[in-house]
Amino acid sequence: MAKDSFLVGLIGAGIGPSLSPALHEREADRQGLRCLYRLIDIDVLGVRPEAVGDLVRAARDLGFDGLNITHPCKQLVIGHLDALAPQAEALGAVNTVVFENGRATGHNTDVTGFAASFARGLPDVPLERVVQLGAGGAGAAVAHAMLTLGAGRVTVVDALADRAVELAASLNRHFGEGRAAGATPDRLPRLLADADGVVHATPTGMAAHPGLPFPADLLRPELWVAEVVYRPLETELLRTARALGCATLDGGGMAVFQAADAFRLFTGREPDAARMLGDIAELAGVVGAPK
Repeated sequence: MAKDSFLVGLIGAGIGPSLSPALHEREADRQGLRCLYRLIDIDVLGVRPEAVGDLVRAARDLGFDGLNITHPCKQLVIGHLDALAPQAEALGAVNTVVFENGRATGHNTDVTGFAASFARGLPDVPLERVVQLGAGGAGAAVAHAMLTLGAGRVTVVDALADRAVELAASLNRHFGEGRAAGATPDRLPRLLADADGVVHATPTGMAAHPGLPFPADLLRPELWVAEVVYRPLETELLRTARALGCATLDGGGMAVFQAADAFRLFTGREPDAARMLGDIAELAGVVGAPK
C-alpha cells in the first residue's frame, strides 16, 4: 500500500515567515495525502548553524521523511549526509534531504526551481553579461541555473572574495573557461554599468534582513533585476527597480518550483505547480510577473 502520510521540515535561521509549510501541506491535501511540515529555526533553538548535522540526525531518528535546508545551512549540511545527488554534488549545496532506509541523501531543487521561474517570468531578456550578488548556497544554485539558461558570462560578487572566486572556478570547470568570474562589491559600479541584468542571491531584503543590497543609484531602466528572496515578495530592491522601469522577477516563482520538486522527492507524487503558484499568489501577493 502506498504511503499517504508524511512528516517533513525546514532547517534554517529566521524562517518564521516561510511559506513552505503552507505550500507543501496544501498540495498534499489536494492529493489526498497528510503532510505535517515543521519549522526548525536555529535562531529559536539558540544553536549555531554548525548544529545542522545534529538536527538532521535527530529528524531522521524521529521518523521524518525529509527536510528542506535553507540559509545558512545549505553548505554546512553536506558533511552530515550519506549521499549526494549529482546536482547537489556539482553545486556543493543542498536544499532538500530525503530519508530512506536510514540514509540521508542530499538534493538541490534550487537550480531547477530558479531556472523554471526565470524562463517563465523573464523569457526574452538579454543574458550576455549577468552580475550576481551572493556566492552562498542559493548563489551557487542560481549561477548554475543562469549558465544553464544560456548566460554568456556570470560575474559573482561576494563580500567574501575567496568564496566568489571559488564559485566562479567551479562554474568554469562545469560550463567552460571564461563563463564565470568572481569579484568584490567595490567593483559593482563598473560591473552593473556594463551588465544586461543582475540576480540578487543574498539574504538582504528578507523580513529579518531589510534594506538594499547595493546603492539604488547603480540601477538603470535597461537593467533587468531577478530576486531570490520571496518573503516579502516585493523587496526594497524590486520596488526600487520597478519604479525605475526595470524588468523584474520576484522570488515567488523560484519558491514554488523548488518546492514542487522537493514535494516530488518527499512523496513520490507529481505536484501541480500551477496550483502551487496560485497558492503563493494568495499567501504572499501576485507572484512572478515581470513589470
